[in-house]
Amino acid sequence: MPFVLYVLALAVFAQGMSEFMLSGLVPDIAAGMGVSVAAAGSLTSAFAVGMVVGAPLTAALGSRWDRRGALLCFLCVFLLAHVVGASTTSFAVLVATRVVGALANAGFLAVALAAAAAAVPPDAKGRAVSVLLGGVTLACVAGVPAGALLGQAWGWRAAFWAVALLSAPALAALVRSLPGPRPDAPRPAHPAAAPTTGVRRELRALRRPRLLVTLLLGALVNGATFCSFTYLAPLSTEVAGFADGRVPGLLALFGLGSFLGTAAAGRLADRYPLRLLVAGGAVLPLGWALFGLTAGHPYAAVVLVPVQGALSFAVGSTLISQALYAAAEAPSLAGGFATAALNVGAALGPWAGGLALSHGSGYRAPLWISALLVLLAWALCGAAKAVAARGTTRRRRAAAAVTAGTPPASGAPRTPHR
Repeated sequence: MPFVLYVLALAVFAQGMSEFMLSGLVPDIAAGMGVSVAAAGSLTSAFAVGMVVGAPLTAALGSRWDRRGALLCFLCVFLLAHVVGASTTSFAVLVATRVVGALANAGFLAVALAAAAAAVPPDAKGRAVSVLLGGVTLACVAGVPAGALLGQAWGWRAAFWAVALLSAPALAALVRSLPGPRPDAPRPAHPAAAPTTGVRRELRALRRPRLLVTLLLGALVNGATFCSFTYLAPLSTEVAGFADGRVPGLLALFGLGSFLGTAAAGRLADRYPLRLLVAGGAVLPLGWALFGLTAGHPYAAVVLVPVQGALSFAVGSTLISQALYAAAEAPSLAGGFATAALNVGAALGPWAGGLALSHGSGYRAPLWISALLVLLAWALCGAAKAVAARGTTRRRRAAAAVTAGTPPASGAPRTPHR
């Protein structure tokens, strides 16, 4: 894999820490800002909404720049948003910084996905996606527990400052690793800095049913992941009985499972995507349901947290790579729409979990909602396949009827020749 992918993964690591760290900071933010736990959990949804809105818009905006300039601009805005978030005393301003940071993160990830796909051979998109998302999963392994520890030691603001400090070396590394286009060359020197194609033509390519179904599946699976992960800290302390000091370790287990799942998907997604999706999609809802039944037992949580992290990210990263394959004619906007779809789920999941909590359903409720979201994903997938199969059958019958010189069964009788 090209070295530039690992530099991009470093920046994604800082952004992944920001996106996931709230799962360990929700109680502290709620207490510090004087809001409810459900309201503090909405910060995750606010970030996700910014990603949903920002991904296609910032991808289209970034398509007018060289990729180096777009990546550097988005990362600078992301850094400044966290400086403001770490300094504010207003919950409304904190929400606003999450949205702005998400817009910048969405743009960065959309362009980074396009850059990663352009930097590898056409049949290696799954491996490129796994390297890029490795930054996110490493944030779960190290960054998110570190954020929780910082929050416990010095308050939740310390975690926001840590994200800003991590973004600075990532910014410097990108300056050195992504050379801009040479003035005397018709094309940029590096594939990650390649200019993008026309937005209108790419938008037409994004209407394909296979891509739309893949994006919908990604949204629902990611919604299930974030629904439970956002409320993992209060679940572990209030239901499983863990002490507050054990929460970072539990978050690290989820991150470790996520990293292993993403790494495994990187090796398998390009060759056996259907097998991986079928197997992972079958086991994933069973795991969430089992977690819901056994959440009161600490040992069950220690086992199921990394298992569900691995399954969730293996299936999720495979769906992203399949979206890039399905949208090969839209190299600039495909990453943006994949990012938007995943964050539709990231907004839907915490919102659904918070809604259940606000109605007194208890901290097990997000686990059951996660199971239902994955089941809904595969039910819709089955329905889409059935519709596609019927359409294929009708087209074949019509073609056979025309070849045989007889009118199609569902069509009107043809007028006889005179």
